[in-house]
Amino acid sequence: MNMVVSMHMESASESASVIETRLAHEVHRVATTLLAEAAPRPSVPLAALAQLRDFLVANLRHHHETEDKDLWPRIVAAAPATEHALDALSDEHERLDAALDQLAAVNMSGDEVGDGAGEAGGTGLGVGGVTDGVRAALQDAAVAVRDTVHDHLDREEPILFPALRDHISADDWQDFAQRVIATTPPVAGHLMIGFLDEVGTPAEVELVLAGMPEPVRPLLPVMRRQATDDLRILRVAD
Repeated sequence: MNMVVSMHMESASESASVIETRLAHEVHRVATTLLAEAAPRPSVPLAALAQLRDFLVANLRHHHETEDKDLWPRIVAAAPATEHALDALSDEHERLDAALDQLAAVNMSGDEVGDGAGEAGGTGLGVGGVTDGVRAALQDAAVAVRDTVHDHLDREEPILFPALRDHISADDWQDFAQRVIATTPPVAGHLMIGFLDEVGTPAEVELVLAGMPEPVRPLLPVMRRQATDDLRILRVAD
C-alpha cells in the first residue's frame, strides 16, 4: 500500500483528540527548532525572533498547564492506573517551565535593539557585539527549550495517545478543547495558523480550527498571509 494513502487512512481512523494533540505537538517541535536555528542568523530581525519567542513561551506554558490542571484529571478519573505516569509527565512540565523562564528572560526589547542607527536599529543588524550577545543568549535558551520539548514529547506521546484513545470520549474532548481555545493567550496567534498549515493536512487543520469563535474565522486568510510572511523572514538564509 502506498505510504501516503496509508497515512491518510490512519489519520482518518484516529480520534479528534489524538489528531489535535499530535498537531499541537508537531507545532511545538517545528517552532522550537525554528527559533533555535534562526536566533544566530544576522539576517533575521530581532523583532521577528522576539515575536516567535513570545509565542512559544505563552503557548507552551498554556499547553502544559491545561494538561496538568484539566486533561490529566479527566484521564485519571476514567483510568486511575494512569496517575503515576501522568504525574511523572507533570514533573517534566516543571523542568520545561524552568527552561521557558530562561528563554523569557532574554532581553529582546532593550536599548540595544531600539537605538541602532538607521535601518540597523529596525533589523538588529549592525549593532555590533551587543546584538551578537543577545543572539547568543537567545540561541542558548532556545536550544535548551527545543531539546527539553522534543525529549518530553517523545516520552509523553506513548503514554498520552493511548490514554486519549481509550479513556477520553468525544464529548469530553470537545469540552476540553473549547476550554483550551477560550483560554489561549492572544500572543502572535497567526503563527499558530501558519505552523498548523505546515504540519497538518487541510482536513486536520480544519478539524483543529473548527472550534474557533465565529468572529475570528473571517480573519483566517489575513492571518495565514501574515504567518507566511513572518515565517519566511525567520527562515531567510544569510
